[in-house]
Amino acid sequence: MIIKPAPDIPPSEITDERLYLRRREFIRAAAVPALAAFAGVTLPGWSGAGQADLPNVRKGVVTTDEALTPWQDVTTYNNFYEFGTDKSDPSRNSRDFRPAPWTVKIDGLVDKPGDYHLEDLLAPHPLEERIYRLRCVEAWSMVIPWVGFPLKDLISRVRPQGGAAFVEFTTLLDPRRMPGQRVKVLDWPYVEGLRLDEAMHPLTILAVGLYGKVLPNQNGAPIRLVVPWKYGFKSIKSIVRIRFVSSQPVSSWQASAPREYGFYSNVNPDVDHPRWSQARERRIGEFFKRKTLMFNGYADQVAGLYAGMDLRRNY
Repeated sequence: MIIKPAPDIPPSEITDERLYLRRREFIRAAAVPALAAFAGVTLPGWSGAGQADLPNVRKGVVTTDEALTPWQDVTTYNNFYEFGTDKSDPSRNSRDFRPAPWTVKIDGLVDKPGDYHLEDLLAPHPLEERIYRLRCVEAWSMVIPWVGFPLKDLISRVRPQGGAAFVEFTTLLDPRRMPGQRVKVLDWPYVEGLRLDEAMHPLTILAVGLYGKVLPNQNGAPIRLVVPWKYGFKSIKSIVRIRFVSSQPVSSWQASAPREYGFYSNVNPDVDHPRWSQARERRIGEFFKRKTLMFNGYADQVAGLYAGMDLRRNY
């Protein structure tokens, strides 16, 4: 399936600010259960661990008919070094993390900078369920039904300026709430980046849930990036800042180990990690390994972004 990039949104289709503010009032009144979860109000069956259902989620792009990875595996086998380096650490160490209230700063080369409360980010964007593969650099993979909205919708709304060529994302820095940050595994806070055209691609989403439920703490609550054709560490979690810049950002893993982790981090089976092969992967829940697909199986949709680039050098 080929997904063509949507054309630029003309000014006539951008919501007038007065109408948007009224919409915010409407959303707050009509979607109290969902916003209450994000605002830190304890709902029946939800303790901040992703147990609340997200209302009015519509079916979005389906990119694979492969079997879904079970909820138990998705929520207990995680890379989220802010809560520890073992795969089981995030689900254990994030139980008391309260992702509310939550504000995302949008700044840099953009016409509409500001500190956006989470409900303000969500209000104009219908939530979709999108089934995406997740491929991690350690050669394991999952298939996850994410819930979110296209990042390009938010980008169009805040209007990047002509000099913006990259988008930089930053994770919350709070060692008290994120105990893994007390250890200098990385230079905190965690930073990632995309080229603007990568960020605008229809497959790139901001996720706030999975399996129709509020995003669990260990999976990046309350809001994270999902870029399905790249290795999982590019999909930064618990985002507190989105900055539009003219120069390529230095991502955390790139700064920590540039020989092992490049800026692009596209899934490429022909480029081995210096310490292991990337040619095959183990789907969580399966015994045998399978062949790793170029761009994680999304080559038809995204290969054009890298036409003419040396994908060995730009790893």
